[in-house]
Order: sequence, then C-alpha cells, then structure tokens
Amino acid sequence: MAAQEHEQHFSLCFCDFMRLLWSLVVPCAYLSLLLTLVLLLLLLGVRMWLQGRRRARRARDGGPAVAFFHPYCNAGGGGERVLWCSLRALMHRYPGVSFVVYTGDQGVTGEQIVEGARRRFNITLPRPITFVFLRHRVLVEASCYPHFTLLGQSAGSMFLGWEALSAFVPDLYVDSMGYAFTLPIFRYLAGCKVASYVHYPTVSTDMLSVVRERNPRFNNADFISRNPLLSAVKVVYYCCFALLYGLAGSCSDVIMVNSTWTLGHILALWRSPSRTCVVYPPCDVRAFLDVPLEDEDEAEEGWEELGNGEGGDGGAGGDRKCHSIVSVGQFRPEKDHRLQIRAFRRLLDRKRDGPGGRESLRLVLIGGCRNQEDEERVLMLRGLCQELDVSDRVHFKLNVSFEELKRELVDATIGLHTMWNEHFGIGVVECMAAGTIVLAHKSGGPKLDIVVPYEGGQTGFLADTEDSYAAAMETILSLSPSARLEIRRNGRRSVERFSDQEFEESFLAATEPLMSKLER
Repeated sequence: MAAQEHEQHFSLCFCDFMRLLWSLVVPCAYLSLLLTLVLLLLLLGVRMWLQGRRRARRARDGGPAVAFFHPYCNAGGGGERVLWCSLRALMHRYPGVSFVVYTGDQGVTGEQIVEGARRRFNITLPRPITFVFLRHRVLVEASCYPHFTLLGQSAGSMFLGWEALSAFVPDLYVDSMGYAFTLPIFRYLAGCKVASYVHYPTVSTDMLSVVRERNPRFNNADFISRNPLLSAVKVVYYCCFALLYGLAGSCSDVIMVNSTWTLGHILALWRSPSRTCVVYPPCDVRAFLDVPLEDEDEAEEGWEELGNGEGGDGGAGGDRKCHSIVSVGQFRPEKDHRLQIRAFRRLLDRKRDGPGGRESLRLVLIGGCRNQEDEERVLMLRGLCQELDVSDRVHFKLNVSFEELKRELVDATIGLHTMWNEHFGIGVVECMAAGTIVLAHKSGGPKLDIVVPYEGGQTGFLADTEDSYAAAMETILSLSPSARLEIRRNGRRSVERFSDQEFEESFLAATEPLMSKLER
C-alpha cells in the first residue's frame, strides 16, 4: 500500500514538473525571438554605421581603398614578399586607388616598415601607403593559447579584425596572411568585397591524419599522441573546426592559393572551385640570375676559402675549401630546424677528419624572427648545437639584408629545407635560382610544384628523415662538378615560372573582377 502511494505521489510530481516546463516553452520562445530581433537590429545598425563611414571616407578621399590584413607585415618571410609584390602590382595598375595595411607591429613607423621591405626583398613601392597599427596582435599569438590553439587564434583574429574594421572601412578587404575568420566580419558587417590569399590551410586532412595515427608532431603533443581518448577528442575538435573554417573561407569573393597542395585542401574545405585559382608566390629569381653558373673546376663553384691551419708548416698544407649548406626560412616550429641540425650531425659522422672531410662543412641557418617566441626558439637551437657538439660548424644569421642573403646562397653548395607539408617553399625556389642544389622535404609544395623534373632532367633532391637527409647530402657532395652543374642548371631554368612578373600577372588577373567594380 505504501509503495503504491509513493508511486502515485512520484507520478503527480512528474506531471507537475512537465506542466511547468511546458508553461515555460512559450515565454522562452518569445524571449528567444525578442533577443534574435534585438541582435539582428544591432547588426543592421552596425552595418549601416560602417557603410556610412565608408561612404564618407570615399567622398573625402575621392576614390576607393583596398586594405590588406597582415599583422606581421614587418617580418621577413615569404608571406610578406607576397604582400609587398601585391601592393606594387596593384599600385602600378590602379593609380586612383589608395592602399592600406593593417599591421600589429609596434615600435616602428610606416616609413621604417617600407624601408625594411626594400632592404629585405628589393621591393620599392611606387607611392606611399597608409598603415593602421593594431594594438591587440597578441590575440593571434599561439603562446596565448597553450590548449585549443587553433580555436583561440581564430577567435582572437575575429577580435583583431573588428579592431581593424572599426579603425578603417575599406572597399576591398584582402586577407593576405590566412586569417579566414576575419572574412565574414568584413563581408557581412561592412559590406566589403573580400579576397584572400591562402598560404597554408589552418586545418587540413593531413593534420587529421597525424592525430588519427597518433604521430607526435609540433602540433600534436606527445601526451596526446600517447593517449587514445585524447586523440579521439582532438579528431572531433579538428573536424568541428574544419567545418567552421570552411564556412568562414567560403565567404571570400576571390580565393587565391599558392600551390597545388594548398589548392587541394582549400577545395576540400571551402568548396568554392569557381572562385579559386593557383597564384604561385613571387620569388626574386631575377636577382640571382645575374650570377653565372661557372663550368669550371669545383674549387670555383660555390666554395669559400678558409684560412691556413695553425702551425709553422701551415697545418694541412695550404688553404682548405668549405662546402656551405644553407637553410632559408623563418624560425618557426614547423620549419623543423632541429631536423636540419640533427641531419647535419649525422652527415659529419659519415665524413672523415681532415681536409675535404667534416672540417670542410658548415651549416648556415638564415631566417627572420617575428617575436620573442621565435628568438627563444633560436636560443634552444643554439643549445641543441652545443649538445650535439656542432656549434662551431653551425652559423645563425637573423633578419639579414637581401644582399647578404644573396651572397650566402651564391656561395652555397646545398640549399636545405625540412618543413613537412610546406605549402609552397619560396626559400627552395630562391636556392634553385641562386644555383645551389636543393635538398627539400618530400611533401607539400616542394614535392608537387618545385623539385620536379624539368625537360626530363633532375632539379634537386627530396628526403624526409635524418638518415635520408644525411645520405642525400653525402650523395650531393660526392657528385662530380659536371653532374652538379647540370642539376643546378636544370633547377635555375625551372624556377622562371615563379618570378615576380609571373606572380603580378596572375595576381592582377585574379583580382581584376573585384578591382573593376571598385572604380565604377
């Protein structure tokens, strides 16, 4: 009897609870509708305010404006070269258009940034541009997000994009650094035309494969790769993020990608084939073509003279010659400079002592440091050199001028590249144009677009492990002068398709539909 009464009491309570929930449905629906309408009105008000500011600015300036979003425009990488070549091409073609660059660089002036571009890339703009200095670039720094880094940086880029938009409202917005989540802000809030140049997809199927296969990488920590549950959670996280990334990227009116590898991933994620095209990034190959590839004794090809050994008899008996192995790339984790140093150590282990052996080899790491995190990474690399006992044979050259970069490449025997799935590889192209024999990672742009046969001839070498890199370097060094010269010639001829002129023609053709509408 007591059990029946308890069951009846529970049934009545449950019915009362359901009636309460049902009575709240209608008020919640009305509240949701009201909040949605308020949000829509707010967004409409913001859009009208921004469009009013754009019309006022255009009436004041007497013409349209194009803005590039490039928070690290004062860095010295390939992405910055794309920025400055794009600006130069558009300025020459459209004299009535003004140009703006959103940058997060602090402690420098616009004139210093432009001078830095001229010094690093040998690029001079035909007329002045305007810089909008953003104060919250830290929001897109990976160091701020030790976990869920992609999501954190993408959300941070939206806030940074809003700061840029509220400071200046352009007619055409160009994301030249890969912050796809800024595209819907400029398109839907301000009504701007938007274009994007994609160097590297923020997330890719390759990244998903790394997590699924539980391989430790720079973007897949050891404690995650060792744990099947965490790996599964990260796969779900990546899949959800890829969906959002695709929706954001599909807002772009014109999509330019820098390689065949990037094209495949962007087509899979953004699903806009009619608006997507390959525009190979500009490489200053002409600056290297004036250096002849001499068909002379190997002593004349890309070697540097070292001083005599110590001692009264001249040590080893005269001058010794040095093979320079040069790497060009920013000091970012994905560039994998650690692999270069370890492979170089293995190469030294394969070589004998004395003239023509390990004493004739040196590794030169050339690159730019964007921030303190990159500078700390260089310190760690120096520590690795000391640990492997190669610090006397490894040289670091940071933020060098274009002329110094050219000298190092011309003097080099091997151009070294180790980034897994490099989207393109401007440094690889520059090495080939300078006449070095390229040894690049067997993946991404170098494999698909650059280190490919030219008229049936070999243009370079590919590798993907410490042992294969060391073996390939040993093979290159053992080639005859004539065999090396043939590879160097093939490589130089093959990179003419990556010149500044080819880039500017392709970039202008891709953006012409948008630019023509601005001038109406």
